[in-house]
Amino acid sequence: MDNTESTSRGLFYGWIVTACAFLVLFLTYGVQYSFGVFLPPMLDELGWQRASLAGAFSLYSMVYNGCSWVSGRLTDTWGPQRVIAAGGVLLGSGIIATSQLSATWHLYVSYGLIAALGMSTAYIPCNTTVVKWFQRKRGLALGLASSGSSCGILAVPPLTSALIVRWGWRPVYLSFGVILIVLLSVLARFMVHSPERLGLMPDGDLSPAVAGRKPHTAAPLEVMEGWTLQEAWITLSFWLLAATFMLMLLTLQIPFVHLVAFAQDVGLSRTQGALAVSVIGLCALVGSLSLGPLSDRIGRKGAVALGLVLQVVAFLLFLVAQGLGLLYLGAAAFGLFYGGVATLFPALVGDFFGRRHAGAIAGFFFASSGIFGAWGPMIAGYLRDIAGDYQLAFALSALTSFCALLLFFVTPRPPAYARH
Repeated sequence: MDNTESTSRGLFYGWIVTACAFLVLFLTYGVQYSFGVFLPPMLDELGWQRASLAGAFSLYSMVYNGCSWVSGRLTDTWGPQRVIAAGGVLLGSGIIATSQLSATWHLYVSYGLIAALGMSTAYIPCNTTVVKWFQRKRGLALGLASSGSSCGILAVPPLTSALIVRWGWRPVYLSFGVILIVLLSVLARFMVHSPERLGLMPDGDLSPAVAGRKPHTAAPLEVMEGWTLQEAWITLSFWLLAATFMLMLLTLQIPFVHLVAFAQDVGLSRTQGALAVSVIGLCALVGSLSLGPLSDRIGRKGAVALGLVLQVVAFLLFLVAQGLGLLYLGAAAFGLFYGGVATLFPALVGDFFGRRHAGAIAGFFFASSGIFGAWGPMIAGYLRDIAGDYQLAFALSALTSFCALLLFFVTPRPPAYARH
């Protein structure tokens, strides 16, 4: 196999993995963010308290984030094919069971536990697998893969609303569950663990050490150098990054949860507030497709810093917003940050700590930060209740985001990796 053929074959497989990651994230995040569309018809039929359904989603978020550490480690050892396929069965089964519920506890088990376990196998396994296939084009590849979640958020909820009007929420949820099981199982088959498994190297490069290897002979895993989680654990860089992501995620969900209510507080309509959330989704797509490739040119750290600056700017705009203009401008800035950092986070982990154990390390960051961040919307709601408006919540969010930015600026790159 000559160099040209090896390069073409390596890039072909890398982009196939990226396309499958896009589709997995499109399906899983599209269904996840359609929960709010199912909420009104579920309430109408079941007559439950809104807090009961919201509590199930909170449990779902905690489990989904917390188990990402496990799914990341399993991706490094078992490979993404098994992990994503198993996750698809769990997520689809949980959604199917939710479509048949008749008691509150059913929702907490089927959605809050089973579906959440399945969802934990989406973001980290998909993105850290893409990390292993690319180095020079890592930002571009992750931008394309991560844009799947943004596209899912934009496309699936409106489609869901139309389907529910025609068929009812139970048949639609049942259909979603079946689709997830079937399609995720199929897509998982194409998520090859790493180029080394095919005798290739990232970006389609051909290593002299494997030039004579047959195409389907697995290269030894030692080809992929990188820190283990235990080795990364003792570095200052690891803990500064962990603190940065915790502060960042503490405020991440606040606009998604409270922006509509904030719009009503300043005299705007619910529809205008909902449109602001759509602006976040649209600009998240732009952020994924722009900051990822930009990071290949200016460096990952500079691009992440730019994203964190946008987070600070977004909350400052929300703080002073009294009309549509600043509200939508803040939503646009937040969307660019959200999509960009979601893309750059796994790339940064790969750059700092290597490819081999990227799943375990990124999973730890995502799990710890996600569990911590789950409290953000609750804290913002409490501050709104005691202050009578969102000014204090947005001011503290801007301050917290600025602290995350400062921590990231002082985070050093870990020392060059050397196997002990």
